[in-house]
Amino acid sequence: PHHPLIPVDYQYTGQPVLVGGTMGTCSYVLTGTEKGMHETFGSTCHGAGRARSRHNSRQKLSYEQVLENLKTKGISIRVASPKLVMEEAPESYKDVTEVVDTCHDA
Repeated sequence: PHHPLIPVDYQYTGQPVLVGGTMGTCSYVLTGTEKGMHETFGSTCHGAGRARSRHNSRQKLSYEQVLENLKTKGISIRVASPKLVMEEAPESYKDVTEVVDTCHDA
């Protein structure tokens, strides 16, 4: 907050940062703090981060099972490649809430 390079609209609250989840989870909007600027130079996570490599996801996850898991959450997707579904499956990523909580508690 109050940094001269932050747009005027965000001077009071701090610069918003989008932290993306997965196609099966939530995402977050965070704002910077004075403490964060001092301790991390305003840096933070930018997403959940992979828990599995793309190769491992393709080997270990089933295209049909990923689609079924998403369907039970009310999520339907259209994709050109089944391989992409497995690579980007929610199971391929860390829990975004845990990642955001770690950033918040740091």
